Amino acid sequence: MTEALQTLRRGDSLATWQVSAVIARDFAGEPAPAHDPQHYHYVNGFVDVGDLPCRVATWREVATRERVLERDWAVEALYLPGPNRRVAFSQFCHTPMRLERWCRTWLTTQADRFVSFRLFTRGGIHIWVDGQLAARFEPFTRNSTESSVVHLPLRAAGSEVVVLTEDMAERDTDWFFELVQIDDVAVGANLQGTTAPTRSARLAQLAEEVRCAGEVVSTGPIRLVFDTPAAEPVSIAARIGSTSHDRSGLIEASVTLAPGQTGVDLCDTRAVPQGYVQIALVLRSGTASVERTIGCAVLRSVSPMRLEGDLPERKALVLDYLARNGELRMGTALAMLAAGHALDERFRTIVERTLDIIEARHDCCDFVLVPLLWAIERYGSAFPADLLERAQVVILGFRYWVDEPGNDVMWFWSENHALCFHVSQLLAGGLYPEAVFSASGRTGAEQRTLGAQRLGLWFDAIEEDGLAEWNSAAYYPVDLVGLLALAELAAPELAARAVAACDRIFTIVALHSTAGVPAGSMGRAYDKELRAGPLTELAPFVALAWGRGWLNRGVAALPEFAASGYAPPEGLDRLAWPAADVAITAQFRQGFGEAARLHLFKTADLQLSTNAAAKAGSYGHQQHVVDLLFAQHPFARAWINHPGEDDPWGSQRPSYWAGNGVLPRAAQRDNVAMLLYDLGPQPRLPFTHAYVAAEVITVEAGLGRLVLQAGDGLAALLCTAELAMVTRGPATGREWRADGTKAGWAVVACPHRDAARFRAEIAAARLELIGDRTLRYSGAEGVLELDWETGQGWDSGQYGPEPRTVETVRGFQATMDGTSAAGNGTTSRDRTEDL
Repeated sequence: MTEALQTLRRGDSLATWQVSAVIARDFAGEPAPAHDPQHYHYVNGFVDVGDLPCRVATWREVATRERVLERDWAVEALYLPGPNRRVAFSQFCHTPMRLERWCRTWLTTQADRFVSFRLFTRGGIHIWVDGQLAARFEPFTRNSTESSVVHLPLRAAGSEVVVLTEDMAERDTDWFFELVQIDDVAVGANLQGTTAPTRSARLAQLAEEVRCAGEVVSTGPIRLVFDTPAAEPVSIAARIGSTSHDRSGLIEASVTLAPGQTGVDLCDTRAVPQGYVQIALVLRSGTASVERTIGCAVLRSVSPMRLEGDLPERKALVLDYLARNGELRMGTALAMLAAGHALDERFRTIVERTLDIIEARHDCCDFVLVPLLWAIERYGSAFPADLLERAQVVILGFRYWVDEPGNDVMWFWSENHALCFHVSQLLAGGLYPEAVFSASGRTGAEQRTLGAQRLGLWFDAIEEDGLAEWNSAAYYPVDLVGLLALAELAAPELAARAVAACDRIFTIVALHSTAGVPAGSMGRAYDKELRAGPLTELAPFVALAWGRGWLNRGVAALPEFAASGYAPPEGLDRLAWPAADVAITAQFRQGFGEAARLHLFKTADLQLSTNAAAKAGSYGHQQHVVDLLFAQHPFARAWINHPGEDDPWGSQRPSYWAGNGVLPRAAQRDNVAMLLYDLGPQPRLPFTHAYVAAEVITVEAGLGRLVLQAGDGLAALLCTAELAMVTRGPATGREWRADGTKAGWAVVACPHRDAARFRAEIAAARLELIGDRTLRYSGAEGVLELDWETGQGWDSGQYGPEPRTVETVRGFQATMDGTSAAGNGTTSRDRTEDL
C-alpha cells in the first residue's frame, strides 16, 4: 500500500477528501399553512415542527430523479483528518435552499474486496466507486442523523470514490456525512492530483491547531497562532465578519506564514468592528488548500464604563450612541428617529435592507419587523414618502402566523418568535385597519384583534411557567423586542402585562450579572454568549439600566428600551452590583414543565449559577447548566459540559462548548454546585470537560481539583476523575478534561475573602462517587449527596417563576434546614443532606 494521508481500521472515520464548492439553489415548494405543536407550552429545545413545503417538495423530487456522476468539478479545498471525524458543512440559510457538494477520495486495500462502512448522514448521499453507483441513501430528515450500512467494492490497485452530499436547508442546517469502517482491514486513503501526502498532512495539522492569540483582543494585531512551526510557506486568506444578524462590514486579509513560524499577524484590531467576530480561513500550500473557521472577541476596553445621569439622561445618551454607531439594522434607524438625528443615506440603506428581508420572508425577519412598525407608528411622518409607501406594501404582504399559507422557513415555534410574530400582527393591523392583508385575507382590524388574542395566550403561559429560554443572553433581547413594543404601543391591559414581564426579565438579569456582564445558567446559549459576555446584545441593558457596564453595536432591542418610557423596578441596582459585604442567593423555576430550577450564589467578586432541573441523561441542545463568572475581568469565566460535537470551533447544537451532548444530574446549595454525568455505554466523546479562561484566571492544579482566582474572587472545581489540561489546539490552556463515561464534578465558590482559609478548605474537601450513581461532597459546607435517580428531592412547588432572593452579610451562611449560624462563616451542618 502506497503512502496514505489516512490509514483506516475498524471504527475509524474516513476524513480524506477533495471537495467542490457548495452549490446552492432556491427551493421553496408550494405555499401551505403549517401548525403549532407547542400551542403556548414552550418546550426547551423543541424542533419537531413537521414537514415544511420545501421538504415535501424535496421528497417528491427525490422519489423520481436519478443523479449522474460528475467528475469535472473544480476542487475548492481539501477535507483532511483533523478536528472533526465527520465531513461537515453546517451553515445557516434564512430562506429555503437546496445544497450540494461533491467529494472525492482514492482508497486502496491489500486485495480486491468489498469493505463495509456504517454511513451516518444528515441529508442525502450518493456514492460512486470507479464510476459505478455503489450506494444511495436519501432520508432528507431535518437535522436528524440517519444511518445505513454501505458496501464499497475496492481494488487493491486503488479505487476512486465520489460522494455527492446534499441537504435541504431550513435555516440552521447541521449538514454532514460520516463513513465509519466496519471491517477490520487496512484501508489507505489518498488524494490524486494534489500535493504530496506529507505536505497535505502538515497543512491539515496547522488548520486543526489555528486560533487567535487570546480570545479577547483590545489593541494591537489580531494574531493567528499554531503549535507546529510551518515547514514551508503557507498563504492564509481570511474573511472576518460579525456573528450578529448584520453581516455587513466584512474585512478581508491575506498573509503568509513563513517556514519556522508559529504565528502571524492577520490585521490590526482597529480595522475590525468591536464584537465577537468569525474568521473564515483558507490555508494554502502548493495546490492544496484547507478551510477553517474560528472565532475571536474584539473589545476596546476590558473595564466597565460609567454612564452618568439618571435613567432618562442615560437613555438620551444611549440613543445618540446607537444612532451613530449601531449596526445596519432597523434598531439603528429607530434610534436615529428617536434621537432626532438627520436621516442620511444610512437610514435609507437600513430601511431598504429591512424591507428586502421582510418581503423575502427571511427567518428572523420578525425581529426587525417590530422596530419597523414602531418607527412607522411613532415617526412615520419623518420617513421619505417612497419608503413609507413600499413599507405598506411589504407589511400587507407579510405572513404573520402558521395558519397563513407560506413556503418560507421562518421559525414560528419558540417563545421569542411567537411573541414577535404576534406583536407584529397586532401593530401592523393597527396601522392599516381597513386594508386587506394578502397572506391571510383578513382586514387589519381582524389581524389586530387576533394578534391581541394570541398575545393573551402567550402571556398566560409565560406568567405561569416563566421563559423556557431562561436567562439567555441571546434571546432575552429578542423577548424585549416584543415586550417593550407592547409596553409602549399596546392597549393598557396588554401593556401592563408586558411591563410585568419586563420587570421579571430585568430582575433576573440583575441577579445574574456580575460587574456588568450578564451570565449564569441559560436555556439557550451559543459559543459567542459564553466566550464574549460584554459583547452580547444583553450586556448594554445592564449599563443603561444601572449606569455601569458596556455598550456595543447591537441594536436588536436596546433602542426600544432607550426610546421607551419603561423603567426597571427600583432597587435592582443592589442586585446587579452587590456591596462588598453582601452575599445573594436566589431560587426560582422557569419554563414549561419546570425546565429549569435555577439556583444562584453571588457576591461582589463572583457568581455561581446552576439549573437543578436539567434532564439527566438527555440531549442538551443549547442548555448551559452551570456557570461561574468572576468580577475581576469580563472574560473571567468557567463552566463544565459534555461536548456535543468533535470540533472546538463547530457550530452544531449542542456544540463543543455550548449545550451538552448528554445532560448531567445537577444541583446547587448556596455556594456549592454538583454535577453527576453518566454518558451511556457508547458516547461519541467519552469525556466531560471544564472551560477555564486561563488568560485572566489564575489556576492552581491538584489531583482532581483546580483552585481558580481572579482578583478577590476564589472558586474551586473538583472532579472524581483526574483532570488533564489540553496543551494543543484551539482550547490550549483553557480546557481541562475528565476521561470516562461516569464522572462527578463540584464547583465551590468562596463565600469569604480569606484566600488561605479557602485553599485549606478545598485541600481538605472530598468528592467521590458512591457506587457510580451517587455523588458525595464533603467539605466546609458539610456533607452533600446527589443521587442520579432522584436528584434533589426538594419541593419544587415552593419555587415560582418570580425569583426568591435572600441577601445576607458575607461570612453568614444559611444552614440546610433553614436555621442559621453567624460569625466566622462556619455552619451547623454536621449531617449528610441530600441535594
